[in-house]
Amino acid sequence: MALRSLDNALPIAIERPKKQAKVVVTQNQKQIDCVVNDENKAPLPPGDAAVDYIPSENLEAIDDPDSKIHGLVGGLESKDWLEICRSLNDMRRFALFHSALLLPILDKVLLVIVKSMKNPRSALCKTSVMASADIFKAFGDELFESSNSDAFDNVILQLLLKASQDKKFVCEEADKTLMAMVVSMTPLPLFHKLHTYVKHSNMRIRAKAAISISHCVSKMELDGMKEFGFVSLVQIAVNLLNDRLPEAREAARSIVVSVYEALTKDEEQKQEVWQNFCQSNLPAIHAQAIVKIVSS
Repeated sequence: MALRSLDNALPIAIERPKKQAKVVVTQNQKQIDCVVNDENKAPLPPGDAAVDYIPSENLEAIDDPDSKIHGLVGGLESKDWLEICRSLNDMRRFALFHSALLLPILDKVLLVIVKSMKNPRSALCKTSVMASADIFKAFGDELFESSNSDAFDNVILQLLLKASQDKKFVCEEADKTLMAMVVSMTPLPLFHKLHTYVKHSNMRIRAKAAISISHCVSKMELDGMKEFGFVSLVQIAVNLLNDRLPEAREAARSIVVSVYEALTKDEEQKQEVWQNFCQSNLPAIHAQAIVKIVSS
């Protein structure tokens, strides 16, 4: 049988290479991937890098503040969180340089600050914490007035919560803001706002409140301590001495020292006066612990 000619063979199909699916990478995604893939840097959330955390001393006055104050509330109530951050920074400038213009809307501003501190986005939260510090510096005791009091209470609670959380850069900013609050306000009325939090169920909040309270007591004049009551101050310290966190216990010791110095300032027999005070007003076991703090 004759062999079939190769010319009559079926042509061999040439397999074409398969097309690769196109992947479109945006410029923003490239930047994010670059950060994520860098082993020497922590990944940043998209957009947070656009937020400026401006120290108070670097803020400047606003050009034509009378016309710009009208748009401030609208910016603070924006749906765009970046716009809210920018408006909070503008609000800080109004507080520091044009506080008279901000005063009529201060209650609304405090509500926005509280809402922003509750926001899960860390950049917005930190900006609002920084804004509250400038509010304290600008308005001080005006925050105790009835029109602002409830909103101010909510600001305090949020600051204690933020100072107690695990996000370090927010926590540190909240600590600084709590200190700015103590520095900017009369200690006794602020003490009345804070002292209930030393009984809070969250031990971190108790500790942060105790630290702020100890700073308040260290600022109090003798008349302020007398008005609140030496015994009441020492009893707060007694409760904190057995707290689980060392920060709370250290704050308790600071309160005791401040009370001791005020109570015995003009006394010659300081230790004797102190011991008599403790033994007369506290159970024996607590009196012994309190006396020991100033004698050690």
